Order: sequence, then structure tokens, then C-alpha cells
Amino acid sequence: MHTIGDKKLINGWAFYDWANSVYSLVISTAVFPLYYDAITEGKTVEFLGIDWSHPSSLYSYALSFSFLVVAFMSPILSGIADYTGSKKKFMKFFCWLGGLSVMSLYFFKGIDTVWIGIVFTVLASIGFWSSLVFYNAYLPEVALPEQQDRASAKGFMFGYAGSVILLIINLIMIQKPEWFGMDSGLASRISFVLVGLWWIGFAQITFNRLPENVYNKKPESDYLWKGYQELQIVLKEVLNYPTLKRFLISFFLLSIGVQTIILMAAIFGSSELGLSSTNLIVTILLVQIVAILGAFLFSRLSDRFGNISTLKSTIAIWMLVCFAAFMLDKNQTNVDLYFYGLGGLLGLVQGAIQSLTRSTYSKLLPETEDHATYFSFYDVTEKIAIVLGTAVYGILYAITDSMQWSVLCLAVFFLASFIILNTLKKTKYVQ
Repeated sequence: MHTIGDKKLINGWAFYDWANSVYSLVISTAVFPLYYDAITEGKTVEFLGIDWSHPSSLYSYALSFSFLVVAFMSPILSGIADYTGSKKKFMKFFCWLGGLSVMSLYFFKGIDTVWIGIVFTVLASIGFWSSLVFYNAYLPEVALPEQQDRASAKGFMFGYAGSVILLIINLIMIQKPEWFGMDSGLASRISFVLVGLWWIGFAQITFNRLPENVYNKKPESDYLWKGYQELQIVLKEVLNYPTLKRFLISFFLLSIGVQTIILMAAIFGSSELGLSSTNLIVTILLVQIVAILGAFLFSRLSDRFGNISTLKSTIAIWMLVCFAAFMLDKNQTNVDLYFYGLGGLLGLVQGAIQSLTRSTYSKLLPETEDHATYFSFYDVTEKIAIVLGTAVYGILYAITDSMQWSVLCLAVFFLASFIILNTLKKTKYVQ
């Protein structure tokens, strides 16, 4: 049994990022969206008795639905997990749900099986995001406050490294399927199976090291009601703790910008700048590799200058990304090189801001045994930000007929987040 602050325990916890990040890169960003587009392009899809003439909108609605499910479900489940001391069981369940759902995408073969693609996309997303709630909640239980910035950064670094390795393997299979005696469609479907096996397989290392029932809870019956009561108690504490409440508002505003840019970057590159899928894949890989450096660099800067100052510097760079994207034009010479440069800048702060917000929130928590419930509020904040951010982006695109204006408007959310961070009082561990 490892004690809090033990290096093996921290490494074991961080390794879950290595396991699950292949989902966010291969399924959410790189391979599955391109596969879905290739199968549904120019076709009308029937789903739930409705004819969808724009299948890409069906896909985006499915993802939004999965985020809303997680937002409503995770606080209740987290309350139950904290009350019963069963975070690890919940984390395992959602890991298996996500991994098996991703593998089931193998059976999405054509236009007749689009329903398989949509249903298992939703279930995989629910599994991924829900498992992260319980994973993040372990941070204050595996690392001491002074270790949490580096531990959080280590997780993201593991995640970016692992996902790049599997993405490269998958890309080789999809680009050169004849080497493996198959066509590119089958290669894509096999890549979904590999993601599920990677996720579930490497997660076992984390599950073997994470403690079970840290506070030796001995729950009575009536879990659901007790879990709901736990949720009410934590909500009251969040509202009565001004520093934590302000941080969550700031996190909400920056998440609108961060998550929307991450989700829409590939579409921006292809639709607005006319870049090829090869350009986009190269940019995605570049972002992932630079993000490893960014997470490491900014965790060291936070040691020296404090979390709040370092977070503000990352937000300033995100605003710069918005302005730079606004200035890009498909008619510029070497626009692909400019886009690579923008990807490098984005990568530098992508891992950094996600890592720092997680560890800063962890340090701001009061003395508590209800870590899962507290982190469920963090997660709900992010999910609602994703739904709102993508909606705002879409509305602005519809009004202006330009994604560049949509990206520029995201800078307003970063600015508001920056201003609120300025009002945060310093605490013992957050300077």
C-alpha cells in the first residue's frame, strides 16, 4: 500500500492519462471524425426516425448530448462514490464502458450502420468523461499540495506521448493498408479496436496502484439519497467559499475558449483555410508533441511564480492564438506553414492550461473527504462550457459566415477569465 506523495503511486495515477488519451486524440480528433465524414459525405442518414441531410450535425448533436448526460449524472454518482468510498469502482466501470464502446465502432461499416457509430460514440464519450471525474478526484489523495502541479503535468505529458505513439501506428495502417493486406476502411475500424485495447489494457496499471476506499467509509443503505445529500453539502460549501467559486467561474470562461478551439481547430483548418487532411494530421501531431514540453515547462514556472501568475500567462498566449487565427487567410502564401506555427503555439499552452487548472483547483479545495463530489463540479463546469462554446461558435459562424470572426470572439472569454483570476486571493499553496 503506497502512502500519499509516494512516487510509484503518483506515476501509477498519472499513467491513466497514457491509457485514456488515445480516445481523445484518435477518436475525438483525428481518425474517427474523418472516417465518419468519408462514409456519410453527401448522403442522407436516418436516425431515430429522422432524415439527416447534414450527417455532421447529427454527429455534433450526439457529442453535445453525451456531454449533457455526463454533466447531469456525474455529481450524483460522485456523491455516491464519496459516501461509499468507491471511486475506483466507478472509475473502472466507466473505463470499461468507454473502451468496449470504442471497440464496438468496428461494426460501423457503412451508411446502413451509422446508428452503431452514433450510439457507441455517445457511450464512449460518456465512459471517457465520467472516468476522468473520478481520476481527477484522486489527485489530492495521491500527491501532496506542493507535488500536485508536477503530478498533474506528468499525467498530461504521459497522455500526449502515449496518444502520439498509437496515432502514428494507426496512421501507418490507414495510409498504407496494403502493407497489412486490407483496405483503408478496415484499417480505420481496426484502429478503433486498438484504441479500446490500449485504453483498457494500460488502465490496469493505474487500477493496481490506486487505493480503494481511502477514508475507510462504511456506508449504510440508501446510497442514492445519501449521495444526493453529499452533493448538496458540497454545493453549499462551493457557494460559500469565494476563492473556489471565483476560480470555477474563471475556469468556465477559459474552458469555453480552450475546448471550442481544440474541437474546432481541424474544421477551421480544412473549411476556412482549405488545408489538406495531411496538413491537419501533421498539425495535430505537432500540437501533441509541443504540448508535452508545454506541460513540463509551465509546471516548473508555477513552482517559481505561483499558479495564478502562470495561469494568467497561458491565458494571454491563448488570446494571442485567437488573434493569430483571425489574421490567417487561405490566399496567403505558405498558409500551411503559418498554421503549423499556430499549432505549435497552441500546443505550448494546451497541455499547460489543462494541467494547471486541474492542480490549482485541487489545491484550492478545503480539508475534505469528498474529492469526487468537488471534482464533479469542476467537470460539470467544463462540460457546460463545451456545449455553450460550440453553440456560440456555431451561431457566430452562421451570422458572420466566417469562422475567423468566431475564433476572434473567443478571445473575449479568455479576457473575462483573466480579469476574474486577478481578483483571486492568494492561499497557502496557490500564489
